[in-house]
Amino acid sequence: MVRPNALKRGLLLGAVAVLPLSLIICVVGVGLLNSDTSGASDSGAVLGALAFFGCMLLLIAAPLGFQLWLIASGGPVMAVGPAGMWIKTRPTRGQAIWLPWEGIAHISRRRWSLEKMVVVKPRDPRADSNLGAFTAVDAGLLKLFYGSGFTATLNFADKPEAEIMAAITHFSAGRCTITW
Repeated sequence: MVRPNALKRGLLLGAVAVLPLSLIICVVGVGLLNSDTSGASDSGAVLGALAFFGCMLLLIAAPLGFQLWLIASGGPVMAVGPAGMWIKTRPTRGQAIWLPWEGIAHISRRRWSLEKMVVVKPRDPRADSNLGAFTAVDAGLLKLFYGSGFTATLNFADKPEAEIMAAITHFSAGRCTITW
């Protein structure tokens, strides 16, 4: 069973948040350095800059924190066993689907930006139908990027990538094609 690792993803999202925040801090700092230094207005400018920075921090950190919560609180993303594979149909909270090994056409590893994913392509193209409207939207985007709507994270998982890939290879026992 593979679960998302909130710490790994949180560190990445934190680094993503630091980049625009550091740019904002530099711009505000340059503005403060170039401002008039006449005593009383100095504290007002600093207070205004701190308020601005706090608002920007909230505007950047809140959506990233919400995204992290959606991804990390949704339960496991994949499980494999002798009979088949259980895989989530959405990257956030939502549904999952059970696919027997004989119902899987191809399993591969893909990369998009910093994310490495296990991509499962079912033999039956109708396997992802009737999963709901939100799942259809998410699956459509995943199909665009990865070629299938059934994906699970490799590098932001609670287990090492090699262990996940070895388990898939072992349990599939040659019943579907695998491209690593």
